[in-house]
Amino acid sequence: MTFVQLIECRTNRPAEMDRLLDRWVTQTKGKRAATHTVVGKDRSDASHVVEIVEFLSYEEAMRNSNRPETDQVLNEMLALCEGMPTFTDLDVVRDERVPAGTAETARRFFETIAAPGVLVPLDGLITEDYHDHDPVESRDTIGMDAMRRKLEIWRQAFDFSFVIEDQIAQGDRVCTRWLWTGVQKAPFMGVPNTGRQVTMTGTTIHRLAGGKLAESWLQYDRVGLLAQLDALDALAN
Repeated sequence: MTFVQLIECRTNRPAEMDRLLDRWVTQTKGKRAATHTVVGKDRSDASHVVEIVEFLSYEEAMRNSNRPETDQVLNEMLALCEGMPTFTDLDVVRDERVPAGTAETARRFFETIAAPGVLVPLDGLITEDYHDHDPVESRDTIGMDAMRRKLEIWRQAFDFSFVIEDQIAQGDRVCTRWLWTGVQKAPFMGVPNTGRQVTMTGTTIHRLAGGKLAESWLQYDRVGLLAQLDALDALAN
């Protein structure tokens, strides 16, 4: 069972407290049993500092507490606190993970468009006026219906899946580097069916609006894909 320790203290020396925690992280690198740590400052009382430390179990937390480094940092923390810190031990009885915003929405998009069977409605993922910028197409794809038609071209020609290799999210944008693997099952843009398994790398930048994907910019190895299908001449079409 996951275990959480809540540590509260008051300090008028926040900069020194930050430096102490930085040193603590460095000293215990590779040794510390904590899986997640959050330090917060009370908005209504700047001297009130709360640290939330998560462990895999109570036993792991106790092993961590018995380390010599833990005693040392505790003594130094006491010197920076106004009064004695309080420690609250919590067994986690409910843990709900909230989707991680932009990156999670982009990930669900790739999972959805690659799912077998009939393409599900996309209104929960993309906006009605979705704008797709594809460098190999003469015109951008604009609108949910147009995007569905574009996706169906790929889905009818290949059974495919994505491996998400990297994601970087900032503000309303997320960049996803992906590996696409497909098996051709029907003609594709004038290329006869080969039945071959092919791969393709690419990167997509998404912009979100109102919690949905609103715009995308693509870069992908179309030349490499066509080479695997012995169809480089199709680039001229």
